Amino acid sequence: KKGVKMKKRLKIFLGIVTFIVIFLLIINIIPPKKVTAKNPFLTDGLPMVSAHRGGGVTYPENTLKAFKWCVNEINVDILEFDLYLTKDDILVINHDSYINRTTDVEEITNSTDKYYIKDHNLSELNQFNFGYKFKQGVVFPYRDIVSLDDPNRELVIRDNDLGIVTLAQVFEYAYYSNPELLFIIEIKDEGERGEKAAEIFYQTLLSYPNYLDNVVASSFNKEVEDYFKENYPDIYRGASVASTASFVATQYLKVNLFDFNDFSCLQLPLEMYGVDLTGNTIIKRAHRRGIAVQYWTINDADEMRMLIKKGVDAIMTDDPLLLIEVLKEFK
Repeated sequence: KKGVKMKKRLKIFLGIVTFIVIFLLIINIIPPKKVTAKNPFLTDGLPMVSAHRGGGVTYPENTLKAFKWCVNEINVDILEFDLYLTKDDILVINHDSYINRTTDVEEITNSTDKYYIKDHNLSELNQFNFGYKFKQGVVFPYRDIVSLDDPNRELVIRDNDLGIVTLAQVFEYAYYSNPELLFIIEIKDEGERGEKAAEIFYQTLLSYPNYLDNVVASSFNKEVEDYFKENYPDIYRGASVASTASFVATQYLKVNLFDFNDFSCLQLPLEMYGVDLTGNTIIKRAHRRGIAVQYWTINDADEMRMLIKKGVDAIMTDDPLLLIEVLKEFK
């Protein structure tokens, strides 16, 4: 009798295991739903060159000087930058929530307190030289373009393309001369302020309608991502941290049928919390769903080569010239 019971239990166990195996096979064979019929950020060849912060190695990051160089001289595929909302509700481009790291604000104000963008109007931010702390070797090439007490500071800074840049300025500059230019844009503000920034972002974009299909908007904040999804479904969206984690988890567990994310671009570092995020599983499964895979911030030639071989769609780098040279090896 014991032998009979053991055989029955074994049959039940094998039946359960077989069911699980078949179930996993089925859910991985079923073609996943495409997030969009068309995604301009996908490429079937070499990855696109994305200038992170406008390529801050060669020119001061997030300045018109850097953006113009990227667009006119080295012809990058994508401009990447972050947005913050000023006190008077203007979207400006900056990586940090304050401007101390790149400007002469501490020399002007005689204070080391953080000068937050949200606390100041655009007219106040226009007074600072965003190339002041940019260094080439041992030289600060833009530190002396204007003296700290020059009454014409704003004009001199603007004429040298070293002032703070608004979203509208970048669109206006490139719209007619570079209609194919793509943008990866991140809203950095969170909560209600982030939602307001998203609304102003969309209204600004409507003034440049041919760019509606050229922009992927993202936020690390899930609330802002959801706000974009609910209110502006015609904009391509990047994944928030939460959505990225959900996608990566379902792909590694090979249960892609249960991934209901519908963002257009997956923007990843090489690793996070010790987890390698460059696995072929992530890239291939993203592509099966029509999702573009973009990696940041890659400034090492060997890492660029590795990602190129894996078939990623874009590489975000502070050194777009280096990436362009590396890509020549694969042409």
